Amino acid sequence: MALKSYCKLPYRPLLTAMVCLPLLAQSSGYLRLGDLPKVIGKRGAAVQAKIPLAVRPGFHVNSNTPSDEYLIPLKLTWKATGALEGGQIAYPKPSLEKYEFSEKPLSVFTGNFDVVANFKVAANAPAGPGAAVGQLRYQACSDRACFPPKTIEVAIPYQVQ
Repeated sequence: MALKSYCKLPYRPLLTAMVCLPLLAQSSGYLRLGDLPKVIGKRGAAVQAKIPLAVRPGFHVNSNTPSDEYLIPLKLTWKATGALEGGQIAYPKPSLEKYEFSEKPLSVFTGNFDVVANFKVAANAPAGPGAAVGQLRYQACSDRACFPPKTIEVAIPYQVQ
């Protein structure tokens, strides 16, 4: 009997940690950034970068134009663009979906989609590689509730010819 009590005590916290930690790790991100292709352009040229995104099944993210002002939009901003000059960000057409927690349909993105970043290569850009670095902020929700906003870093590699 003493052996049973001894074995249960030290292993219970360990077992709890082994069960709960993977669940916490899985819930840390609802939006995944795909592989970013290198953007190649000459000085003065307009270039585009397709940014592939995937929303975890069973979740959605608010679009760049959410239905209610209290919802946080999907938004890409640049911290440093290097030899590229930032331009328009093109978001896909959102879908309108109705959820339990909302009285009206919400403007959302689900599944896989691309955001397109438009740039112009600076006229005086030095030839060679670089990266445009930005942040993608989003708010993910399930069919019952929304979660705190998150930000992921986006680094688009480029080559100036």
